[in-house]
Amino acid sequence: MSDVGPAAVQRSGAELAPKLSEGVRTDGFRWVYAIAIWSIHGLACLALVPWLFTWTGVIVMVLGVFLFGQGINLGYHRLLAHRGLRVPRWLEYGLVGIALCSFQDTPVRWVTHHRAHHRYADKRKDPHSPLIDFYWAHMGWLFRENRDTQTVGAYNTYARDLLGDPFYRALERSPWLSFGSCVAHAALFFLSGLAIGWIGAGEAMGGLRLGLSLLVWGVLVRTVVVWHITWSVNSLGHRFGYRTYPTNDVSRNNWLVGFVAAGEGWHNNHHWNPASARHGHRWWELDLTWVLIWVLERLGLATNVVRPRRPRRRS
Repeated sequence: MSDVGPAAVQRSGAELAPKLSEGVRTDGFRWVYAIAIWSIHGLACLALVPWLFTWTGVIVMVLGVFLFGQGINLGYHRLLAHRGLRVPRWLEYGLVGIALCSFQDTPVRWVTHHRAHHRYADKRKDPHSPLIDFYWAHMGWLFRENRDTQTVGAYNTYARDLLGDPFYRALERSPWLSFGSCVAHAALFFLSGLAIGWIGAGEAMGGLRLGLSLLVWGVLVRTVVVWHITWSVNSLGHRFGYRTYPTNDVSRNNWLVGFVAAGEGWHNNHHWNPASARHGHRWWELDLTWVLIWVLERLGLATNVVRPRRPRRRS
């Protein structure tokens, strides 16, 4: 399969853009989402306060970006949205719990948006195509009501398999469960730092500093970083990079997103074969999420793992 020329991609984008801008079905502004997202961005700026800087906090943040990012990459995306593998229920629910702590909505709503994106990629009903504009694809779409993807009917259309599970139905019927898990994990970070710092420094102030550092760096900064990594797949992954397969959209394989998003940035590969649990098709397309899946498979914790439908290309 030969690479697709950039001129053809640009032409398709130019043709689609007017239709997309005319066809976006939004009904109002989502104030709750906007206030929550921008408030967490603002609170994350506390990381600029020197007293709240600790190397422990930074290390926890970096490790957390990968761990909590896998709640989205492996849990919400490759496992739930595309069923690229199967894992035991306890592990599936554990990954969902980690994803909830990334403040990216419930599994049913996330999966609904993502499956709608694949069905209408870069067409009129795509929830977040960058052919409207870059900001819309990155995060603007989160702040607008969309009756094509944010109704009970849409959830039944795109995520009926999840709604058949009592666990996922409970998360939809009781929003406090999702919110409570976010608050509880933030409190755990703070209290852990408080205890460790108090014992290590021998004084309450040392514990307070480490506790707040872990809260700011390990929760707030980490959440914002994971957000923008996830959103970059939607924005950068449809604007910048190379195309290996001639998909009916303008998805791209992006080096930067591929690295920071643990393999999610090989987006053209993914749109070519959405069900595949492996997104990196060439040997040098590093896919850390696939490495984790491979390890789980070797341990007997992942089964029915879907491989790419075409052999990997030679460089």
